[in-house]
Amino acid sequence: MNILITGGAGYIGSHTAKTVRKYGHTPIVFDNLSRGWVDWVRYGPFVYGDIRDEEALYQTLRAFRVDAVIHFAALALVEESVQNPAEYFEHNVRGTIALVRAMARAGVGRLVFSSSAAVYGTAKRSPISEDHPKEPTNPYGLSKWQGEQILETAAPVAGIRLAILRYFNVVGNDPDGEIYERHEPETHVLPNLMRAALTGAPFFLFGTDHETPDGTAVRDYVYVLDLAEAHVAALDVLESRERLVSNVGRGAGVSVREVVRAVEKSLGTKVAVVEKPKRPGDPPELVADNTFLKTWFNRPFKALPDVIAEMASHRVFLKAG
Repeated sequence: MNILITGGAGYIGSHTAKTVRKYGHTPIVFDNLSRGWVDWVRYGPFVYGDIRDEEALYQTLRAFRVDAVIHFAALALVEESVQNPAEYFEHNVRGTIALVRAMARAGVGRLVFSSSAAVYGTAKRSPISEDHPKEPTNPYGLSKWQGEQILETAAPVAGIRLAILRYFNVVGNDPDGEIYERHEPETHVLPNLMRAALTGAPFFLFGTDHETPDGTAVRDYVYVLDLAEAHVAALDVLESRERLVSNVGRGAGVSVREVVRAVEKSLGTKVAVVEKPKRPGDPPELVADNTFLKTWFNRPFKALPDVIAEMASHRVFLKAG
């Protein structure tokens, strides 16, 4: 297939493009490079464009005879969304509307939407199943929930088969070292923590008074290539289903303090932890109930210690420092 990947020059998008290519498909990356990297577009054609530009999307879908779309393009920083909510709705909601309109015009009938566990907000029960109430605690999560609602309404009318994947905290990188966790600024816990362990720099731990066993946030860490595989598998599911809504997570929660200890054990060094107040909008715990996931994507997920060991073996994430 020819698969359009919006936001395909970013962290998750580039790993998914590599996975798409592995299965013999052609990934066409559509990205404005505001949060992506042109040197990571190495597995298929590249189109520079803004997700809000319906005409550019339509022309791309037609020019490359696209069979399906994986939609990552979005702003995705919780704290930034609290500071600038309008920008998040502008990109994440308006962009999703532009995409579904372009797909309808071009007659493209399969879409996998990159959603987030942030749609759930503060967990009323844990682990979190797909029917958990949707009460986002920040504009980022709200923009993703609104995107879901728009697609659930518009996709059937447009003849689009829709998969919505709500995934949890993504970690790790390509074992070949070609692509890796790379953000400006870097907000993800694992590269920051490992960089601190290897350089002696401080690691800022945000939030020690959450309502969790050790006071730090608990998250479900998902290996990036497992997540990429789930996106490709979801496209296959849409060959026989009209709709799929699923969590993607390991179903196991790990606190930030536990991640610190795992990194220290793997690298054989101590981390200089500096405790900071929790960030606005950060839920205390997000752990997936992956019971439904296993009905259509039943494969082992890489465990966090193995992800850490793999990152430590080649240390390419240090290039982003």
